[in-house]
Amino acid sequence: MTELFELAWRTLFFYFFLLGSLRVMGKREVGELTLLDFVVSIMIAEFAVMAIQEQSIVRGIVPILLLACTQVGLAFVSLKSPRLRDVLDGEPTLIIENGKVDEEAMRKQRYNFDDLLQQLRKQSISNFSEVEFAVLEPSGDLSVIKKETRAGEVVYPFPIVIDGDIQHEHLHHIGKEEDWLKANLRARGYHDLRAITLCVAKKNGTLIIDEKN
Repeated sequence: MTELFELAWRTLFFYFFLLGSLRVMGKREVGELTLLDFVVSIMIAEFAVMAIQEQSIVRGIVPILLLACTQVGLAFVSLKSPRLRDVLDGEPTLIIENGKVDEEAMRKQRYNFDDLLQQLRKQSISNFSEVEFAVLEPSGDLSVIKKETRAGEVVYPFPIVIDGDIQHEHLHHIGKEEDWLKANLRARGYHDLRAITLCVAKKNGTLIIDEKN
């Protein structure tokens, strides 16, 4: 009876402890798991099972706290480092542009047409030609922009400036150069890229800018 009581209170203790740890790690841990999030979640679950069986609660808590603190620390660092963010979370991949499927991009992501069609059907889309952009997110979700707005008003799905850093690959994809971007930003009164948190471009060349607070 004593062993059952001890097992019960250990289980309840680690239930609330893990609940608190996941809350500290952020809502994304529950809402949309990336590969890193998935690995951390599995490790925490494994450590929790071991902790319930351990004689010492402290020995069970330490590895879970270490993982939670590491994840929170990496999350804060990645906020300031787009490169680290890409390494940890992965990069989104453009799968469809202007109704045309990029089969090479699909092969690189090991993403097949059955997966693509299934995710398009979930968004009530039956034909590729209805899609302006479709982006495979690091979480595995497919984000779709339909051809519902006027051609020039469509926004390119990848930012060309993030946290003051020019995303040259994205800029080249829309057929523009750094000089064009800087000239347009100066015309809008932005002489220092560090003042910009996010900048995206419409197909007609209009920039949408979010300033740092």
